This record gives sequence, structure tokens and C-alpha cells, in this order.
Amino acid sequence: MGGGGKIPYPKHVWSPAGGWYGQPKNWRANTLTMGALVLGICTMVFHTSSRIEHRELMPEKGRFFPSRWWSREIREHEANQRAREAS
Repeated sequence: MGGGGKIPYPKHVWSPAGGWYGQPKNWRANTLTMGALVLGICTMVFHTSSRIEHRELMPEKGRFFPSRWWSREIREHEANQRAREAS
């Protein structure tokens, strides 16, 4: 039930994916490197996006709004609201 052994294939064929039965020795290191690179790029894009975000309308008080955690404009607005309510 194993499906047989490896079939003969032409050795002169090259492909970027490694060709038949391609398993590079350092695939784990390559995967971790690319994962770290993608994570770093996503982090930079998220940081830039949150810095330039602009809101015309602020979210209602007490309503769940995820960008409350990272939007500078919303945090400043809510701090001003709390200061007005406290005084």
C-alpha cells in the first residue's frame, strides 16, 4: 500500500520549487527567516497605517472598537472626554 518506490526522472530538469522530490537541507531555517521577514514587514505596515489614520467621527462611548487600542486620535479624544467629565 505504499504506492511503490521513487520513479526515475530526468536529472537535467531544474525548477525553482526543487523539482522531483526536492527537500532542501535548510528548509526550516529558510521558513523561519521568511516568516520573520513577513512579520517584520507586516509590523511596519501596521505601524505606518496606525500613524496616518484619520477619523472624522469618533466611536460611541462604551462600544467595542478595536482601533481604540492603537489609534492616537481616538486615545486623545477619549482622554479629553475623561478630563471634561472629571472637571
